[in-house]
Amino acid sequence: SVFIGQQLTAVLQELQNVTSGKLSPEEKTELKLNVVGKIPEILLDNTDRNRTSPFAFTGNKFEFRAVGSKANCANAMTVLNAIVAKQLMDFKDEVDVLIEKKDMKKDDAIFNVLREYIKKSKAILFEGNGYSEEWEKQAKKRGLSNNKTTPEALKVKLSKNSLELFGGLGIMNEVEAKARYEIEMEEYVLRIQIESRVLGDIARNHVVPTAVKYQNLLVENVKGLKEIYGASFKKVAQEQLNLIENISGHIEAINSNVTAMTNERKLANSESSIDKKAELYSNKVKSFLEAIRYHCDKLELLVDDELWPLTKYRELLFVR
Repeated sequence: SVFIGQQLTAVLQELQNVTSGKLSPEEKTELKLNVVGKIPEILLDNTDRNRTSPFAFTGNKFEFRAVGSKANCANAMTVLNAIVAKQLMDFKDEVDVLIEKKDMKKDDAIFNVLREYIKKSKAILFEGNGYSEEWEKQAKKRGLSNNKTTPEALKVKLSKNSLELFGGLGIMNEVEAKARYEIEMEEYVLRIQIESRVLGDIARNHVVPTAVKYQNLLVENVKGLKEIYGASFKKVAQEQLNLIENISGHIEAINSNVTAMTNERKLANSESSIDKKAELYSNKVKSFLEAIRYHCDKLELLVDDELWPLTKYRELLFVR
């Protein structure tokens, strides 16, 4: 979606209401004074903001905020520049047609083309919370695409419209586009593969052994309390017993999830098709990362701080 703010929305609304065909002298004066004349003011003084929009107008520019922290922005800029270039070429062609075939003056032709563009672009304009379920439902209702995974998004590069865009502008032909697509899909698979292997290693070789070590200390503590209090030891050792049980539950969940993730990874690796392999890594392997991380985070809160071998969130801000 694109966020443009209330002021620019009002300007576009005025342009949309421009009379179809040739403009009267009064209409031209009205547009120049009350519509076009307001644009410099908007560019200089516009505090309307929306931090949830992936494509927002922020006073004197549009910000594209959808590039991931690990991504190279050159890829996104190539696509955006191609889209803008193609649109400007189409705009010029449509204006020329109205001037030559409809005998319109340049200003009349420009306003007529802009009016149609504004009408067509309304589906992507959204002023609300771009993270909300409301917008997801609204986008579907408007017929907008919603690619939720990387493999789904990358496949759009091989769509007919995308290939025509890049090919028509001489940016890359179909063979080059497919080659880049395969490289990006392979990179995605390798990233998830590495992340899942590293997480499995950390969970089993660092987190679980530390949790077991702390659990053994609790067991020794419970044994000592039993020797002192006899049959009534559970009354004073209840907290330790609960901790032992909770730790066991998280350890079991981590081990079972790591095993299941490893099996899914093996199945994905057996696929020869990069498309199928990427889908399996996205839909099967990746889903385990959050589950394993959840139980590791819970153990971090339960295990003695002196025993915990990894850096905690608070320690990223303060030196231990």
